[in-house]
Amino acid sequence: MSAAVAQQERDAYAAADACYGDVVGFLKSGESRHLTESQLERTLDRLAKSAEGYPPYNIERIGENGLRITLAVAGFASDDLAIELVESQLTVRGKQSDDGDRVFLHRGIAARQFQRAFMLAEGIEVTGARLDNGLLSIDLVRPVQEPRIRRIRIEAGDAGSGAGNTIDITARRVQPR
Repeated sequence: MSAAVAQQERDAYAAADACYGDVVGFLKSGESRHLTESQLERTLDRLAKSAEGYPPYNIERIGENGLRITLAVAGFASDDLAIELVESQLTVRGKQSDDGDRVFLHRGIAARQFQRAFMLAEGIEVTGARLDNGLLSIDLVRPVQEPRIRRIRIEAGDAGSGAGNTIDITARRVQPR
């Protein structure tokens, strides 16, 4: 790959990154979602820019703690796709190689590259991905954190000396109900 083509690819990905991006995750029970005015403006601006978004995608809840992002990537092979997780940003890139030996009389199916980014909520983990019949599915999960109960024992000592005061901490896990 020439340096010019590589730079064009990086520029295209950077431009796509500026247009696409969605937050994926769960709200904890009792947690509310409030956006500041500037956050709301940025979100609406991003959604407006990605209204023509390619590739189209779905986000669905799978069970109690799972999510699945499904992207329609017809015509892409698994070697044409890349999934990358950096910090909490999940990025899916696609680039089809153009077969120079083919001569098209009509070309209605575009072979284009794309980049789609998703911001994952805190604690969300990627568990796997698969490509089946032109649909790329990425499975996510939020691990269940077990509540901990701590019992702290305080021993009495001589108040004047300050010696002999100890705190015994024991922790045990509580099974979710």
